[in-house]
Amino acid sequence: MAASSALSSPALLSNNRSPPSCGSVRRSISSSPVLIATPRSSRLSFTIPERRSLVVKSTVGEVSFREPETSGDKEGIESLKLKLLSVVSGLNRGLVASVDDLQSAEAAAKLLEAAGGPVDLTNDLDKLQGKWRLLYSSAFSSRSLGGSRPGLPTGRLIPVTLGQVFQRIDVFSKDFDNIAEVEIGAPWPFPPLEATATLAHKFELLGTCKIKITFEKTTVKTSGNLAQIPPFEIPRLPDSFRPPSNPGTGDFEVTYVDENMRITRGDRGELRVFVIA
Repeated sequence: MAASSALSSPALLSNNRSPPSCGSVRRSISSSPVLIATPRSSRLSFTIPERRSLVVKSTVGEVSFREPETSGDKEGIESLKLKLLSVVSGLNRGLVASVDDLQSAEAAAKLLEAAGGPVDLTNDLDKLQGKWRLLYSSAFSSRSLGGSRPGLPTGRLIPVTLGQVFQRIDVFSKDFDNIAEVEIGAPWPFPPLEATATLAHKFELLGTCKIKITFEKTTVKTSGNLAQIPPFEIPRLPDSFRPPSNPGTGDFEVTYVDENMRITRGDRGELRVFVIA
């Protein structure tokens, strides 16, 4: 996929005399050859740098990044982004992450966060706009789809397969939706239940980079063999019956964000890596 280019240098004019001490470049003006002498020390050479692209394949699809045209800090940041992607790409959102994997992802994220510097969303909240795909969550290593919060377990007792996970953020309406595709196994001969759950929240910015979300409702839309069922809401528990571990609110800090990648750290120490969908 990489493309290379080269500029051919002009041919030197040859004759029977000894070569002069400077190069001779032939130019044509009105079809008459003209010799322009240039000192050897001032000859210019051009190199068109190669631009390489990388496609990282994982259980959540492909993520493509292209190295920047310019060198410097931006190129260093792009390299750190690629390093982080290579660390988390094969961990199935963190569900199969080992202790070593967690440490490697943490180290790679910290390098990128340090290179990007402090995040200030006060006047740049639109950087959050869009639909973001989750690549990695350190909390999923707990084998729970709720991460460090209550959630469906993954394993043999309840065969739950996690599909794509997204965050859809609208900075104008302050809507913040967590969207998860889930497949729940069923006993033979029944087919598995495929559904998309949308956890709707509202969000607000606290300070420069902390986001507070407040839960509103959960909507489920079945797919596959049950796609004809209309979306339905799951009733919300009254506040008096909600366990202390699930207060209906949460917050996290955005520690790195650009046009195609975002890193957040949750109020329970959860590291998450997203790419724009």
